[in-house]
Amino acid sequence: MNQRPACKRVLLKLSGEALVGDLDYGIDPQRMRVIAAEIGYVVAGGTELAVVVGGGNIFRGVSGASQGIERATADYMGMLATVMNSMALQDALRRLAVDSRVQSAIHMQEICEPYIRGRAIRHLEKGRVVIFAGGTGNPYFSTDTAAALRALEIGAECLLMGKKKYDGVYDADPESDPNAKMIERITHREALERGLRVMDSTALSLCMDNHLPIMVFNMSVPENIRRVLRGEPVGTIVTNDGDERGER
Repeated sequence: MNQRPACKRVLLKLSGEALVGDLDYGIDPQRMRVIAAEIGYVVAGGTELAVVVGGGNIFRGVSGASQGIERATADYMGMLATVMNSMALQDALRRLAVDSRVQSAIHMQEICEPYIRGRAIRHLEKGRVVIFAGGTGNPYFSTDTAAALRALEIGAECLLMGKKKYDGVYDADPESDPNAKMIERITHREALERGLRVMDSTALSLCMDNHLPIMVFNMSVPENIRRVLRGEPVGTIVTNDGDERGER
């Protein structure tokens, strides 16, 4: 990177669907390689990067519950899906010689580290990518909430939300309203009050209460990560009024 990143330490939230690529479900190896290469690029430029990956490409707890599985059980199954995605991302990074660690909120010592805040921060300081798996470790909480929580715990300066299809936050559902328009800037509170699709309300409230800026952008253009980190006007920024950290 030729420019100094706008944020030194960030957390990137990837939906599980972002890993599907052109497949119907699961993990597209080519898509994973592209994402891993972009992560490697921004880390080489001096950004300390942590990642939270969803599990919706494999199993979604809410969908499982709607099919008759008890909700807590379905959510735990979804957490296991995030571990699988995290391991796949780590493997893709390893193939590009990018050092990384997977830390899971659910202990699986044979395949990854347990989540330990101090150790995670130390990994980041050493230039390693830290991939947080297993959500929060508790049912009824989404990976959006896990991303907000981990971002705050590690002292991230902003939370990057990579969407599969959309360029940012819209004033209506673009799937049902062809006249929906993208919003370039909005406050956490306004997004909550209007019920806009930034992230779930628990996660958004957590970011609002702790003045954590959120950058929402389209992950189908991988270069958008580096553009956001350079402070370019990409996607939507969600921030509190008067919060200087949200200024571009």
